[in-house]
Amino acid sequence: MKKYSAALLFCSAFAAFAVCAAPETFTLEPSHVYPHWSVRHMGFSQLQGQFNTTSGKFTLDRVAHSGQVDAVIDAASLDSGHAKRDQHLKGEEFFNVAKFSTITFHASNTRWDGDRLVAVDGEVTVLGVTKPVSLTVTNMACGENPMAKTQYRCGFDANATVKRSDFGMNYGLPHIGDEVLLTFEVEGIRD
Repeated sequence: MKKYSAALLFCSAFAAFAVCAAPETFTLEPSHVYPHWSVRHMGFSQLQGQFNTTSGKFTLDRVAHSGQVDAVIDAASLDSGHAKRDQHLKGEEFFNVAKFSTITFHASNTRWDGDRLVAVDGEVTVLGVTKPVSLTVTNMACGENPMAKTQYRCGFDANATVKRSDFGMNYGLPHIGDEVLLTFEVEGIRD
């Protein structure tokens, strides 16, 4: 709270000379959100796929160095590029989308290095099981969309590694890897 109050005091005192941010809320732009995954397949290769439908919001306060993320992934939008495999992955042995239609992520803790967002700590729920996860942010940028000058947006790239067995997804272990690399490219438009 002291950090936030000091930032507001600084902004008030120097408003004529500085641009002072406040909490800003962004709605995820579905055509620019790419949650994808990669897992070792029988020791031979990395199997990759993505989810095609995600919705949600995030809030950033770049003065107070805080933020929040709420995202919902449609589990049935899973796409590995192979229809028969996708059918298996959507079934009871993996994502069981008939019973668990969404994957959710909620975070209210962000970590910063100076003015650079470096991590988002939260919880992910898969198959009805909620576990902590920390996303490493590798890039963040905010500004006016040069193609649509009325849109101000922020975007970031982030990744994390989780164990699918932590969520009860045990089929094929150890031949199909337990560790899953999650990668997110996200853009949101300011509300």
